[in-house]
Amino acid sequence: MKIDMTRYLPILTWGRDYNRSALSNDLVAALIVTIMLIPQSLAYALLAGLPPEAGLYASIVPIILYAVFGTSRALAVGPVAVVSLMTAAALSNIVEQGTMGYALAALSLAGLSGIILLTMGLFRLGFVANFLSHPVIAGFITASGIIIAASQLKHILGIDAHGHNLLEVVISLTQHLSEINWITAIIGILGTGFLFWVRKGLKPLLQRFGLSNGLTGVLVKTGPVAVVVATTVAVWAFGLADKGIKIVGEVPQSLPPFTLPSFSTELLGQLLLPAFLISIIGFVESISVAQTLAAKKRQRIDPNQELIGLGAANIGASLTGGFPVTGGFSRSVVNFDAGAETPAAGIFTAVGLAIAALTLTPLIFFLPKATLAATIIVAVLSLVDFSILKRSWNYSKADFSAVLATIVVTLTMGVEVGVSAGVGLSVLLHLYKSSKPHIAEVGQVPGTEHYRNILRHDVITTPQIVTLRVDESLYFANARYLEDKIHNRVAGDKKIRHVILLCSAINEIDLSALESLEAINERLNEMNVKLHLSEVKGPVMDRLEREHFLSQLSGQVFLSQFEAYEALKVLPNA
Repeated sequence: MKIDMTRYLPILTWGRDYNRSALSNDLVAALIVTIMLIPQSLAYALLAGLPPEAGLYASIVPIILYAVFGTSRALAVGPVAVVSLMTAAALSNIVEQGTMGYALAALSLAGLSGIILLTMGLFRLGFVANFLSHPVIAGFITASGIIIAASQLKHILGIDAHGHNLLEVVISLTQHLSEINWITAIIGILGTGFLFWVRKGLKPLLQRFGLSNGLTGVLVKTGPVAVVVATTVAVWAFGLADKGIKIVGEVPQSLPPFTLPSFSTELLGQLLLPAFLISIIGFVESISVAQTLAAKKRQRIDPNQELIGLGAANIGASLTGGFPVTGGFSRSVVNFDAGAETPAAGIFTAVGLAIAALTLTPLIFFLPKATLAATIIVAVLSLVDFSILKRSWNYSKADFSAVLATIVVTLTMGVEVGVSAGVGLSVLLHLYKSSKPHIAEVGQVPGTEHYRNILRHDVITTPQIVTLRVDESLYFANARYLEDKIHNRVAGDKKIRHVILLCSAINEIDLSALESLEAINERLNEMNVKLHLSEVKGPVMDRLEREHFLSQLSGQVFLSQFEAYEALKVLPNA
């Protein structure tokens, strides 16, 4: 049996057709993304509670491995804000920040996450991510963005503060307000303000000078680099490090080291749930970005292969001094907009970051942590979207409740509890909705063979015949609801002699639902009412034929609803 290696190694597909034009475009994109990623990687390492070099390390080998195994041609893999925050939240409950144990736990978390993702990919379990509804994800990311921004205020103001949720962070910040370092605050506030202005005001200004859209877009994306350079030079030139400003300090001038995660069963047991949550959230964020960008070029994304690609990237991070990674929105969009044609752009970006790790790290010795905090704040506040509350309120009160609950739980109890609540609420919301399926009584549209809801259309009905259309598959959670619905409809109307279940929307009937149908058939038979089925789908009929239900059915199975109605309305008892 011949194995198609291109299925597991997408690089064999795009690499076969690689040409000079793609090389040129990928190199340009890699240069732009590298410039953007240097400060961003340092900042996200700070957010995760790790030394700044860990951010660079986590952006080199993982993106190379993803280029080999991933299916997106534009996705840029590395540290992202939400996953970095989840990393800090998970590890701070186990080990103390700044210790060797903390760094080892971060490696272990990345390795465990990688194994989970890889296993899910090999067993084609990409559908698991569907248990997180998109409104709930939006609510979680919004709340996480607020917590991240609030947690960085301590670096902006130059004070000590801590906390795993918004309430704890705000209380801690309030208690230490008297310790503000005003020089740090000026740098942090000016840096944050400048970065916000760059996003909104720089492009129109540059366009007034006649610069092209492409060039202005590149200059806007490199705004954080300008802040890094300016504040680093200022701290060095004026000796501000001696005045209490916290700086990055010495960063090793080296390539990512070879590291091994911990194999302690106790530590891995503590990290298992956080690793699973990080894997799911990271995969959902990554696949959303990948599919959005792929659609613009009519390219295909394989979710299960994406799991393998992200799994390999996280295992790579655990072996090279990094921490959990995933596909980032901002870096991927920049990569796409800069003209990246293949994952080779990611490989070139990794080379650029490796060169930076070897040659540029001495230049960031005087980089203020307030600048990195400003970079994080501006990046994460773009993720905050309260419009999801208004939209979900207008569309579905159940979805609104789930979104609001996720936001409140995340803000008040932390990201781990928040994402767990989000997963639970998504599943409960699905069960709630499907446990009470829409069941419509239908009648014939005059002059046609169509049947529609009697409450919405002017239709023809017959007193002795009731047709109910079930708009959901039947399974254990909603089977009893169907029993009650039919009983309540028939018990109060002595004229009814036939009940037809219109099954056009039923894709599956599980064993619990089959037993309910048997009970419905028996109960109706005792009332001298016959049960009929119409428009049963082939796979559903195949299963029903395996059991004795059809042989005991008091009525018939009709190919179409029109055929059922025409046959039953002429019967003497109809």
